[in-house]
Amino acid sequence: MAMKKTKDPDEELNNSLQGDQPGENPKVIEPAEADASGENASEPAAKTPRRTRRTKKTEEKETQSDTEAKPRATRAKSKIASEALPTEEHVVSIGDRHSAQTEADKAKDDLLDLLESLKAGRVLTDVIQGVEKTGGDYVAVLYHGDFKVIIPALEAIIPPNDYRDLDPNAVHKYMLTKRLGAELDYIVKGIDPQTGMAVASRLEAMKARQKQYYLSRDRDGNNLLYEGVLAEGRITSVIKAGIFVDLFGVEVYISMKELSYQRWIDASEYYRPGQRVIVRILSVDRSDRNNIKVKASVKQAKENPYEKALKRFVEGNQYVGTVSMVDENGVFVAMDGGIDCLCEYPRRGRPPIGSRVTVRVIGINRSTNRMWGAITHTTTAY
Repeated sequence: MAMKKTKDPDEELNNSLQGDQPGENPKVIEPAEADASGENASEPAAKTPRRTRRTKKTEEKETQSDTEAKPRATRAKSKIASEALPTEEHVVSIGDRHSAQTEADKAKDDLLDLLESLKAGRVLTDVIQGVEKTGGDYVAVLYHGDFKVIIPALEAIIPPNDYRDLDPNAVHKYMLTKRLGAELDYIVKGIDPQTGMAVASRLEAMKARQKQYYLSRDRDGNNLLYEGVLAEGRITSVIKAGIFVDLFGVEVYISMKELSYQRWIDASEYYRPGQRVIVRILSVDRSDRNNIKVKASVKQAKENPYEKALKRFVEGNQYVGTVSMVDENGVFVAMDGGIDCLCEYPRRGRPPIGSRVTVRVIGINRSTNRMWGAITHTTTAY
């Protein structure tokens, strides 16, 4: 009896992935065919007419198996491709429908969000996760679920009016890097579901926010945002001298003196991109609808600590504090209650920032919320 040639496993795997090749159709062995290929196959067909009919039936089945082989190979391809996508399985729910999302549900919702933004201009919000260089230009990288969203630099930041003879690409990279971790609004401009990537614009989303909050009016005819109102802003960038806040589509710079009633040296010690702060709007300039300007303050959104804290101190007495800043005016000491006491330079030398010192209060001006004194003793620094 002739031995069947065993196929190599790698050859079988390649054939299943590549589909049928001419002259190599896979053959499915049916029970009738197995009988014909056994010992009885050596007997003449004329003596056993029943066996002849079985052979004819076998040929029909062989033809059917040949036609079924191609769909099976195609199904093998589809199965491999679908493994990259979340599989939607049946979930036994507590109620009529399950409220907890599966991975397939989340992927579907993320794609619908992007498509709605693309077709209807819906504003989406995500966090800048990285900065990449693509085709010589830098882009901000965000993720909406598993979809990668890229925003070109000139669609993610407001470029400076003057680059000061610096390389524009280097400036864009710096500005994007300072915004890592910040929340950004964006509108999708293009999407490729196959690669899981989308291209978006932040500037268009900012225009949409401005139209909604600065140019629209309520039922009484009043603007939603105006001078004196408190509003929540999102910090997009922090530098030593202050912070940049996205205030409903307008990027507002808030300097150090409007961050706290105390003297600070570096704003980055207290704030970071991605934080949210309550600000008080000081002014809104709507004269140019395409360039709305807003001034805001963080400290004026809080209660002035001097009005309450100054009642704790009495002239001529001594109190403990921490050196917060040293400049040409003297030594600023942070006292209990969140206020500063301005002191002259001690004769023993200028104390380092962070030193614990004892201060004798010389004078208090409650109308201007000012207190001054003299350092009498310095302890160890932090």
